Amino acid sequence: MGKTTGFLEYERKTGPVRSEEDRVCDYKEFHGCLPLKEQREQAARCMDCGIPFCQAGVMIAGMASGCPLHNLVPEVNDLVYRGRMEEAYHRLSVTHSFPEFTSRVCPALCEAACTCNLHDLPVCTKENERAVIEYAYEHDIVKEETPEVRTGKKVAVVGSGPSGLAVAQLLNKRGHEVTVYERRDRAGGLLRYGIPNMKLDKSVIDRRIKLMEAAGIRFVYNTDIGKDISAKELESEYDGIVLACGASRPRDLNAPGRDAKGIRFAVDFLSEVTKNLLDSNFKKVPTQLAKDKHVIVIGGGDTGNDYVGTCVRLGAKSVTQLEMMPAPPECRTAGNPWPEWPRVLKTDYGQEEAAWKFGSDPRIYQTTVKEFIKNKKGELKEVVLISLEPKKDKKTGRMNMVPVEGSEKKIPAQLVLIAAGFLGSEKYVTDAFGVETDARTNVKTEAGRFLTSKPGIYTAGDMHRGQSLVVWAISEGRGAAREVDEALMGYSNL
Repeated sequence: MGKTTGFLEYERKTGPVRSEEDRVCDYKEFHGCLPLKEQREQAARCMDCGIPFCQAGVMIAGMASGCPLHNLVPEVNDLVYRGRMEEAYHRLSVTHSFPEFTSRVCPALCEAACTCNLHDLPVCTKENERAVIEYAYEHDIVKEETPEVRTGKKVAVVGSGPSGLAVAQLLNKRGHEVTVYERRDRAGGLLRYGIPNMKLDKSVIDRRIKLMEAAGIRFVYNTDIGKDISAKELESEYDGIVLACGASRPRDLNAPGRDAKGIRFAVDFLSEVTKNLLDSNFKKVPTQLAKDKHVIVIGGGDTGNDYVGTCVRLGAKSVTQLEMMPAPPECRTAGNPWPEWPRVLKTDYGQEEAAWKFGSDPRIYQTTVKEFIKNKKGELKEVVLISLEPKKDKKTGRMNMVPVEGSEKKIPAQLVLIAAGFLGSEKYVTDAFGVETDARTNVKTEAGRFLTSKPGIYTAGDMHRGQSLVVWAISEGRGAAREVDEALMGYSNL
């Protein structure tokens, strides 16, 4: 696959990235594409390794290694190398519903498992996929199939995030009549309101939704199932229901002064920013949310990084990002060998922008907030930070991060964004449908299945597996669609 000696002849090269000085002035995507000739050279680096771990999608040491969609990565790379872009698109579409999303926001599990990683830098599989899907859109190749014959079966999909969209796409292709219910004003779920525009331009979502609508999928917005429409109404109207509502309950931080004005869940904050931008066609930037404020982002993951970049653009006076755990090593350790997911230090775009603007990396490791301090008006004015250290619990043997006495320090803060992850599905939805949940409040199913405890009701995505990646959500949606189709028709060709 690719050019036999390509990985020896060509060094890894990625698309151009706009400078921090340029990109913090707007909300446009900042990571561009290589010219097709250069992208073909990158695809040529796929080294005919024999065992393509890149497409395995298996769990190793508790983390995924390779693509959960099982994209046939070497085959796609080979077609890109040979310049057969339309064939590459059709090959990719067999296993993937939305390459335009993952090629922008996925952490590239495929690249982490690439055999080139053993001695060199991995193949640019993520950017190869982006080149394929953008070529396909540019040349009017991307189509959503409108079935010639309908089955007479009706399916409701609750939630229009990546898993819900994948379910709808495949079931509509099969011939079922699909209606997607979304409680927000636009489709996309966290793709729309949980990822900043500079990382995923919302026009990318809109162009796919238009194709899906043209193929016969019906979208109903501003409709919260369990509140605006009862579960019983849905059950009486549809032959199957798929719950793909996400894991949207944010984890809170309980510390003295938590009721201070200026402490927000980060996902709500970003939703407000994005909605303001979209409603005004990017003419009105809601700078009042963070301008001239000292901002604390609690949470050190990719999501926390997105909020750092957002606050830089909104004119924050400073941004500090807190992470409870120790800083990862800069290189793989002996206990983290390839092809495991590399647990190494990564500096993302938001941290780069904060370092450019404020002079240093915004991250502080092994630290959390001990107390929020209010002024007389009840507004947040400062936070008390405390250092943490790992200690083994004598009873359980587990390592816990515990406070270090005497390590407290006070810093100014007028805005705190809590980005500490999510706790699971919304209780009012699971209660409305009467489906069982597990200890983490995820909707319970048999292992590897999508049917809930209630006949005719299925689940997929974060609501099923807990907070996860977009690529896992799409994989879940495709799996759920096959199971629903088989239940409705007696077999499935999806």
